[in-house]
Amino acid sequence: MSITAVDDELWSAVGDPIRRRMLDLLLAENGGTATTLSEHLPVTRQAVAKHLGVLDRVGLVHATPSGRERRYEVDEAQLARAVAQLSSVGAAWDARLHRIKRIAEAIQRGRD
Repeated sequence: MSITAVDDELWSAVGDPIRRRMLDLLLAENGGTATTLSEHLPVTRQAVAKHLGVLDRVGLVHATPSGRERRYEVDEAQLARAVAQLSSVGAAWDARLHRIKRIAEAIQRGRD
């Protein structure tokens, strides 16, 4: 996977620490509602609902009606896609940094 294949909307969604914590909570509890999530987060229920909307738009969570609320669950396939993208980006940067190191070492050897 090339770096250009990275889904910017997906990474923008998981770039927020509150949303990452929400994903952790949803995975640990096998789902939840905006109300149950807000009990564990330092933001209002309304803010949680907005964050859930962002996660839903990028496909990281899916909602089903549950009484007067919506119950959210993590889409594990989409989360796996995000992890794969992160691994790909990490590998690309590791390769770049290795090349930079080799160049710097060659320059240093030329000075010695």
